[in-house]
Amino acid sequence: MANAVQAPQVIVVDDDDAVRLSICELLESVGLASRGFASARQLLDSDALDRAGCMILDVRMPGLSGLDFQNQLVASGASAAIIFLTGHGDIPMTVQAMKAGAVEFLTKPVRDQTLLDAVNRAIVIDAGKRGAEEATRANIALFHTLTPRERQVMSAVVDGALNKQIAFELGISEVTVKLHRSSVMKKMQVPFLPHLVRAWQSLPSDLRDGISN
Repeated sequence: MANAVQAPQVIVVDDDDAVRLSICELLESVGLASRGFASARQLLDSDALDRAGCMILDVRMPGLSGLDFQNQLVASGASAAIIFLTGHGDIPMTVQAMKAGAVEFLTKPVRDQTLLDAVNRAIVIDAGKRGAEEATRANIALFHTLTPRERQVMSAVVDGALNKQIAFELGISEVTVKLHRSSVMKKMQVPFLPHLVRAWQSLPSDLRDGISN
């Protein structure tokens, strides 16, 4: 039976077999699971992207380059903490990679500790992103359990409106507003208003903007 939670895995994509093997051995030597690929296409054809962790990408590779692969991941909405490792870096390339969300851009040869520090930082970043994405999915599911009126009340509450203001805007009594407000808190599974605000802010804009009085 597979473990419900897998340890982070570091994906290494480099067409240089010696470099790829060396990096994987370094990672394994400090207890980090790794998986190597000779090309971005080879990686895409695998199931490795489904696992939490990070990836180390060479910039210039046959076929899909590291930067092109990064752009493809960003366009698809995939959560990927990327460290670029290249022997042919330049400032424009670095700027492009970092703007697209790369964690680090390192030039070969790189010190082992420098690479390991970048990997550990990338794993933490990836865990944070995946945690936020999971929380958003949960909040969306909970939001869909609200009635149209409860969604209106939630929108007004997080906007800072008082119960009497909400009652006036919606044409209902304050008692009814309080009942809806209590129901919203229970259904969204939050104990206090700041938690409700954070849950609201995590929702996609189309859900938040789709509420009308």
